[in-house]
Amino acid sequence: MMDQVIEKAGAQVEAAKAQAFEIKAFFDNATNTISYVVHDRATRRAAVIDSVLDYDPAAGRTSHESADAVIAYVEAQGLTVDWLLETHAHADHLSAAPYLQDKLGGKIAIGEHIVTVQRNFGKLFNAGSDFQRDGSDFDQLWKDGDQFRIGEIPVTVLHVPGHTPADNAYVIGDAVFVGDTMFMPDYGTARADFPGGDARQLFRSLRRILELPPQTRLFMCHDYLPEGRDNYVWETTVADERAHNIHAHDGVSEDEFVAMREARDISLSMPRLIMPSIQVNMRAGHMPAPEDNGIRYLKIPVNAV
Repeated sequence: MMDQVIEKAGAQVEAAKAQAFEIKAFFDNATNTISYVVHDRATRRAAVIDSVLDYDPAAGRTSHESADAVIAYVEAQGLTVDWLLETHAHADHLSAAPYLQDKLGGKIAIGEHIVTVQRNFGKLFNAGSDFQRDGSDFDQLWKDGDQFRIGEIPVTVLHVPGHTPADNAYVIGDAVFVGDTMFMPDYGTARADFPGGDARQLFRSLRRILELPPQTRLFMCHDYLPEGRDNYVWETTVADERAHNIHAHDGVSEDEFVAMREARDISLSMPRLIMPSIQVNMRAGHMPAPEDNGIRYLKIPVNAV
């Protein structure tokens, strides 16, 4: 039976047909990440979802080509950015939210369970006294079922843990930005073996999203190229995922999913940028404080993961 948050989100999807909003996707080849700008045509108010800060791990150097493309689009469209939304603390790319905030404004927001991630990884990285572990690095912490607006477009926050404890999906009009919870149908679903991850929770989160109306549009945070496909795509529907998702289509039981996910996760290598990404993203995209020589450092724990 649908929970109340999903029921309200489903009603929002059904009512969204007359709403006019635009979605612009930005694909980052280096991390296979898709960032989005969503804006209300009537008010020109906007949100940026899951932005990317370019990072060269060999040189320890950041750059802003990906974020500058977002800025150029926002300025060309005459948009005002109210929100810089994160679906979770990413392990595969660094967030550009503070850079975008400096250039465009807006509040940096994530789910309230980021505090669990901060406590887990704050300990792993031996974060200093400047790191509060209470979510205060972010401007807004969402609870499951929270509602807000981008201009006149309603947004509902869904807590969808499993990949990490803090994953959120954002239902914006008739579109859902699912973060890393699921991928395109031919690629399946997210891993669940990071600290605080749980394959059983992930299955329940997937089914929660898939209880939305069949025509609901789903927008991925990543796309990869499975065998047989040579072009990147990132939009599908609830109906397509329910029919064709290779890991979680209708008929797959929770126990079957958990067994598949746990066996698969054991075989996966760690993301290339997990060490720098988590340290930065748990701080809302900010780098650790400079040390006494004025240089900021990212740590690599040895034999600890």
